[in-house]
Amino acid sequence: MAPISIKTVLISESVDPRCRAILEENGIRVTEKQNMKKDELIAEIKNYDGLVVRSATKVTTDVVNAADNLKIIGRAGTGVDNVDVDAATKKGIIVMNTPSGNTISAAELTCALLMSLSRNVPQAAMSMKQGNWDRKKFMGAELYGKVLGIVGLGRIGKEVATRMQSFGMRTIGYDPITPPEVAASWGVEPMSLEQLWPQCDYITVHTPLMPSTFGLLNDDTFAKCKKGVKVVNCARGGIIDEAALLRALESGQCGGAGLDVFVEEPPKDRSLVNHPNTISCPHLGASTKEAQARCGEDIALQIVDMVKGEKLVGAVNAQILANTFSQESHQLIKLGEAVGAVLQSCTTSKPFSHVQITTQGDCMKSSTGYMASSVLVGLLNNQSGCCPNLINVLSIAKESGVTVNQAHCASDGAASGVCKVEVVADGCRYKASGSVQGGVPVLLELSNSVFRQPVSLTGNLLFFKASASPQLLPSVAGLLAAEGVEIDSFSAPTSRTGDLWYCVGVTSLLRDLGVLKPLVKEAAQLSI
Repeated sequence: MAPISIKTVLISESVDPRCRAILEENGIRVTEKQNMKKDELIAEIKNYDGLVVRSATKVTTDVVNAADNLKIIGRAGTGVDNVDVDAATKKGIIVMNTPSGNTISAAELTCALLMSLSRNVPQAAMSMKQGNWDRKKFMGAELYGKVLGIVGLGRIGKEVATRMQSFGMRTIGYDPITPPEVAASWGVEPMSLEQLWPQCDYITVHTPLMPSTFGLLNDDTFAKCKKGVKVVNCARGGIIDEAALLRALESGQCGGAGLDVFVEEPPKDRSLVNHPNTISCPHLGASTKEAQARCGEDIALQIVDMVKGEKLVGAVNAQILANTFSQESHQLIKLGEAVGAVLQSCTTSKPFSHVQITTQGDCMKSSTGYMASSVLVGLLNNQSGCCPNLINVLSIAKESGVTVNQAHCASDGAASGVCKVEVVADGCRYKASGSVQGGVPVLLELSNSVFRQPVSLTGNLLFFKASASPQLLPSVAGLLAAEGVEIDSFSAPTSRTGDLWYCVGVTSLLRDLGVLKPLVKEAAQLSI
């Protein structure tokens, strides 16, 4: 990926001072404005290339749409549910988080709540402050030998497991992504949710908030659990159905809850907070000096690495860019965009309904994903009503009704990797293929016209379709000269029969392609 230019960054919340220092040390101007209201953020954001937030700033669709220059939204923390990722993606804005910055702090708070639930520590401490000495009232239970169910076996879930195993707990878990053998290597017995619920003495959740996890613990799941099960949520409010939790607490089906997060923060409905069997915190999962320093520093370093074109870490909506930081990938992206642009210019029928991108050769095996996106960038530019880039082009294609297929095949003996593109528009098919030769993207074929000399996809290019004739090139050259345009290069097809595509490199584009009508069947031009 070519380096992204980030010159100005707005920090809208309190982050560690190292964040600002690192950005400024790398030539990025930083402005800090905290506690802005939505209208203030909308008015301010248009002036910046980057935005750094924690969890309080709500980056809504309105904010994203007002951000004319924004290229990156950096979340100094893990979850990004305060950012409209879909809106950012459609606008081609990278959304980045710090996936490991608060892992230890969130895991330690989870463990603290598990221990507090088992021994009623906060309630006992409050009773002491009220002048009481109630030893019998706060009878607890050992964690040793109990079963801890961990829903979500990512970084935090893993750290919770290893810590609670030291208390002699049996750890079982569920995660749809983490391979069972990996979870087992941490000492966690992987299983389905249906198997997990009835075994647990304690349950802790460590998943993102998404449609599939909203209300994951509800009336039905509580009914499947042991009577008196205790639950902890240091992840995201909403994973545990708060109304169902309150009912389970009242009935005794749930013996206690440790909550660091709520659907509404701060919660206006205090029913859960005030329940005697609930231990509540005001979203303290990442509230340690170490986590804040780590997250602030990490997000700054990740932005700087991206700006320098070195690597991309933590991008939640642009994983396709992770493999685009080598010189070879830069050249392939230029190739894809150029081949797409040639087809866009030379295709008379619009709009496109289907695009097939096929990479060929071992050297392009890992590039199929971003090659497809780069081709679409060239193909849909100037057509979609917005500026396509590698981040948003797939969603633009989908909204435009374009079906995109990607494939890779082995080399057929070609010396280097080849990208083949076929598009369908209004029932007509158009094809092009290209490769990188000597570090330069070249066009090998255009709609069955195989070029004798590959077309260098740089500069001003004039394509025209005509029948082969000894007088064709002199006639075209004379016409161009009359228009004040000189020929730099000429590429002819290997075949000499039928209407074929030719390409000339020119010093400048024609003001009017119509002047070529007496000589050619079709004509197109573009600058690359």
